[in-house]
Amino acid sequence: MEHAGEHEICHASEQMYCVERRVYNRGNLQEQLHKKETTPLPLSQKIARSCRCSSKTVKSVLCRFFPIFTWLPRYPVKDYLLGDIISGISTGVMQLPQGLAYALLAAVPPVFGLYSSFYPVFLYTFFGTSRHISIGTFAVISLMIGGVVVREAPDEMFDSVGTNSTNSTDLDSFTAKDDMRVKVAVAVTLLTGIIQLCLGLLRFGFVAIYLTEPLVRGFTTAAAVHVFTSQLKYLLGVKTKRFSGPLSSLYSLNAVFSDITKTNIAALVVGLVCIILLLIGKEINDRFKKKLPVPIPMEIIVVVIGTGVSAGMSLSQTYGVDVVGNIPKGLRPPQVPDISLIPKVYVDAIAIALVGFSMTVSMAKIFALKHGYTIDGNQELIALGICNSTGSFFQTFAVTCSMSRSLVQEGTGGKTQIAGTLSSIMVFLVIVAIGYLFEPLPQAVLAAIVMVNLKGMFKQFGDIAYFWRTSRIELVSYLDCGIPFLISSGSRLWLDYFHSFCNDYHCVPNTKSTVQNPRPDSWYRHLL
Repeated sequence: MEHAGEHEICHASEQMYCVERRVYNRGNLQEQLHKKETTPLPLSQKIARSCRCSSKTVKSVLCRFFPIFTWLPRYPVKDYLLGDIISGISTGVMQLPQGLAYALLAAVPPVFGLYSSFYPVFLYTFFGTSRHISIGTFAVISLMIGGVVVREAPDEMFDSVGTNSTNSTDLDSFTAKDDMRVKVAVAVTLLTGIIQLCLGLLRFGFVAIYLTEPLVRGFTTAAAVHVFTSQLKYLLGVKTKRFSGPLSSLYSLNAVFSDITKTNIAALVVGLVCIILLLIGKEINDRFKKKLPVPIPMEIIVVVIGTGVSAGMSLSQTYGVDVVGNIPKGLRPPQVPDISLIPKVYVDAIAIALVGFSMTVSMAKIFALKHGYTIDGNQELIALGICNSTGSFFQTFAVTCSMSRSLVQEGTGGKTQIAGTLSSIMVFLVIVAIGYLFEPLPQAVLAAIVMVNLKGMFKQFGDIAYFWRTSRIELVSYLDCGIPFLISSGSRLWLDYFHSFCNDYHCVPNTKSTVQNPRPDSWYRHLL
């Protein structure tokens, strides 16, 4: 509303302000607010309008479903291309070792980590709304996939029976175990993608509101403990089975320490050297990030060094060090996932779908706010759903946004998802051309990469003191999600999600408003 006149001093001695205001009635108030009364249309007219199809409508729908059509035609080549190329190469050299390493977490052969670093990353370019995040394998999602895989295809199912089993029998058993575990991982991924796609089409992007920061940080911190304990067997070179379900971390620790005397010294030395090199590289990148044109790609460096040392010294044959093993050349033909496994994994798929979406949206919002653009949560659900559901036909496991790679992609000058496309092309070239060169790579090197990448998550233990000072309710949410040794990660999420919903509902003020002594000649209306 506007004032009809300026403030006037009525009496100089009393210094009083006289304020003149315009008197409104319903008509001129409606005109002033530029709001028109609308009458609801009949249902038949609404349906008729929604069924109209014009070129403008088709273009709008295509741009909304394929966001690449909104920015690619206006792509400023001179300003963006160089930064995207540098960013794509920098992110690509991280995609390769992390794809191999996180496949161990997912309990599938390493080559499937490469597939998961190619197909979904390429697809996200067409369907995603964030310009800076890096889609691909991620520790938490890989851990959740691995828990389901080990539960549905445990080692006991494939143990050779009898003492006279031959090497051929052992090899057949190993192949059968890998095939079954890949089937489980692919089935979970297919259902995860379908859930995300359906939620996106039904406009359920708002569910990210209830996956609050304390919940997500508590969950990832707890998951970091699970991830770390699961990698100890590879770092020490001991052969213990993998556990899933409640108390899995305690069972893993007990199994590792029970066989601590069987530690493979060569594997331990290789792993510790890689950990030291990776920590030094991260420290240099953090301390001199303003002076370095691009971060030092220490992960790919330790992979190359580890592969060369292993091949040159024959670590596998001479010292019994576990290596990556067979990496088939080229891409596998598409294959329909085993849908008979879906009834066994649907609960886990829902949890993975929610966690993957939450991590993607939270990271995408940070970059969108920093660079002045907006993201669409519903379209992000659709993009993730397409990446996972389509990728499952090419034997990928579920993916989401990687925090470390996203920071590199944005920090090295990436402006659009052209950088993501280039990183996926680098992985593709490795798969079809030089993947076999990484067959001698010790698994201890991959374990070192996973462990060092948990550094940021372990720092989140400091959130306990922060939430203690700022919000006890958020502290309860954080701690409630940070009990990794009592309930498995997938089941835990449902309790935490419900707890977060109750907290948000409790914290929203249930305000009441009433009109006191309404005048018969007055008119009351919501102004917003």
